[in-house]
Amino acid sequence: MLLFLEILGSLGVFLYGMKVLSEGIQKVAGQRMRFVMATMTKNRFSGLATGFGITALVQSSSATTVIVVSFVNAGLLTLVESIGVIMGANLGTTLTAWIIAAVGKFSLSKIAIPIIGVGLPFLFIGKNRLKNFGEATIGFGLLFFGLGLLKQAVPDADAVREQAAQLNEIIVSLGGHGYFSYLIFLAVGILLTLIVQSSSAAMAITVTFAMNGWIGFEESAFIVMGENIGTTVTAWLAALGANHNAKRAARAHFLFNTIGILWMLFLFPFFAHLVEWLAIGLPDTLRTAKHT
Repeated sequence: MLLFLEILGSLGVFLYGMKVLSEGIQKVAGQRMRFVMATMTKNRFSGLATGFGITALVQSSSATTVIVVSFVNAGLLTLVESIGVIMGANLGTTLTAWIIAAVGKFSLSKIAIPIIGVGLPFLFIGKNRLKNFGEATIGFGLLFFGLGLLKQAVPDADAVREQAAQLNEIIVSLGGHGYFSYLIFLAVGILLTLIVQSSSAAMAITVTFAMNGWIGFEESAFIVMGENIGTTVTAWLAALGANHNAKRAARAHFLFNTIGILWMLFLFPFFAHLVEWLAIGLPDTLRTAKHT
């Protein structure tokens, strides 16, 4: 029970940091972000780059897609332009997983606390944009601090063999049923994202559990794919009461993610081999016992 509360508390710090970071950046660059999204989405490639950049910045594909739906509803973006941004947002949200994997052996608290220290003075002595900048910086530090706490809260599977064995028994019982097992883990990913209301946070949990040996590659891969479907719910909620084009943009988000996962279900064995081949070329700092 205590372990569960520690993981939940760590996730809470991560989510709060993400919220503060997203709100701070939107306050600092709110008008500029609107200008960028309205002017740099004239073709699919610029729209994709815009969606990727904004999502990587605010660390939330949900925030980006909600902005996109609201812009379509206001007539600032066309349906075609919005689809490019949504595709970019789906790419940008993967940055969280890369950050967690890249700092697998690094103590995030070493940089998180100093980052919060940099932002704190701006929060008290700054006005308007400087104050918002301080808020965004503190949010960024809290995000890293939450990731560090999450890493510490999830023990290595070897250290708690009894709990790991119990989880392994559950995974084994769910696995071995072919595509039915794939669908079960997809459903787990969807449910996890609906609970935490953030695909980035759900991905952080999944990657951390995989790094610590609690779940294997196949299970984590399908859970992450399920998270990509679960994150579309936010756009659906944002489109409620909006105009026809905004609802179509939300549906496009859902269809893009769902179709991408459906064809991956059939190609997963080849995809798994491709991932293994790519992993061999990773730097030694990433290719450790916990990362393979």
